[in-house]
Amino acid sequence: MPTATPTPGRKLLTPQDHTLILIDHQSQMAFATRSIDIAALRTHVALVSESAAGFGVDTLLTTVAEASFSGPLFPEIVSAFPGATVYDRTSMNAWEDAQVVARVNAGGKGRLVIAGLWTSVCIVGPVLSAIEQGFEVYVIADACGDVSDEAHERAMQRMIQAGAAPMTSVQYLLELQRDWARGETYDLTTGIAKRHAGGYGIGIQYAKAMFGASEGGH
Repeated sequence: MPTATPTPGRKLLTPQDHTLILIDHQSQMAFATRSIDIAALRTHVALVSESAAGFGVDTLLTTVAEASFSGPLFPEIVSAFPGATVYDRTSMNAWEDAQVVARVNAGGKGRLVIAGLWTSVCIVGPVLSAIEQGFEVYVIADACGDVSDEAHERAMQRMIQAGAAPMTSVQYLLELQRDWARGETYDLTTGIAKRHAGGYGIGIQYAKAMFGASEGGH
């Protein structure tokens, strides 16, 4: 029989063990997205971006044909990463772009967390490519979107079958925190949740205002 110990599983994310890659969260790509409400998508992207920025996660931003067609990044990303380098590409598959791959290698992480538009094209491409080259890949499903529910769901299934691990935006935030005793990031985590985590965030606000309560006794 195995012995239980109070240690986290290896597959749980930490702020230091992965590179977050945000791909093509651009206006033109959003216009045709139908698998998720755009307001909800922007909220999830803001949550992920602020989480990564706050926890100091190595983050790579990339666009496709920004000046000529697809337009600027969501303002939520620009706000979270002011002045960050954005790698613009011509290839639909970011993994086929030499500057993007060079940046991944420079980050030195064997684990990647990826989100973007559209799931079935610009996310499937790099995810399948990275897995084939030995990377461990997670996909934030609710920070992705596609032209239809069918397109998004088939893409998610295809990536999962290839070995990608699906997760959500709130899961990403809470996995980075993971212990309410980590006081140095407590306010960061609950602040992001209150702004962007829907009913959960409102619940934190309510408990604090009505009862002085907080997660983990803070």
